[in-house]
Amino acid sequence: MSGPPSDPAADPAVPPMSGEPGFPKPLRVGLDAPFRWLRAGARDLVQAPLASLFYGVAFALAGWAIYFVFRFAYIYAYGLTWGFLIVSPYLATGLYDISRRLEAQGPASGEPIRLVPTLTAWRANVGAFSIYSIVLTVLMLLWSRVSLIVFALHFSEGLPSVKDLIGQVLSLEHWDFVLSYFAVGAIFAQIAFSISVVSIPMMMDRHTDAIVATITSVRAMMENPGALLIWAALIVALIGAGFATAFVGLVITVPIVGHATWHAYRELVGPG
Repeated sequence: MSGPPSDPAADPAVPPMSGEPGFPKPLRVGLDAPFRWLRAGARDLVQAPLASLFYGVAFALAGWAIYFVFRFAYIYAYGLTWGFLIVSPYLATGLYDISRRLEAQGPASGEPIRLVPTLTAWRANVGAFSIYSIVLTVLMLLWSRVSLIVFALHFSEGLPSVKDLIGQVLSLEHWDFVLSYFAVGAIFAQIAFSISVVSIPMMMDRHTDAIVATITSVRAMMENPGALLIWAALIVALIGAGFATAFVGLVITVPIVGHATWHAYRELVGPG
């Protein structure tokens, strides 16, 4: 088996660099790009339904598991549910691999995508994936802890029941809690989103390390703030719809978002 080319710059598969060694230059996209990514993601779901829906079902089952284990401690359920979303870009690696395989086969192939190889797509770059998974896990644990602190600060006399909490929130009796909780959550969500826009597909596709992939992801965010703000809003809407249907909707929305993320990487960074 032949080894890698001795001069990466001479390899036509390697995109032009931005002048900084190892850092691809993020590309600019239009504000309509997120909708194009979603259409491409839905198309991938149709082309590989069995493998894609497996991941959707897995996410739905994880949501139900969190609910049943912590149904009598909703404060933990809330924190872990949203914390689970922080690490979900890593857990969706198989969906990126499905889209990569469909892209490599071409639209006229007709060859079905097998599920088993996608389950270990992270093995293509074990070191980088290991470091990145630790970063996301630490971020999730920090969010879970901070969410508990926010609850404790606003309900020092004891936590209300779920019914009472919903009533107080809807009546704006605890508007300060609502603002604090969502403000802190937005900060963690922004951090997780910024470092995950293209990083995981990039590590899988280009075999880059976690630092290069993360920095490239943040730079793509800075290069396309408007388009990626729309993309983040679409993700929140789709995943929120999945939550609103008692996690059933995640069976469809998670694969679409996962596949769309691959196409976002392709347009934001290019082939590698």
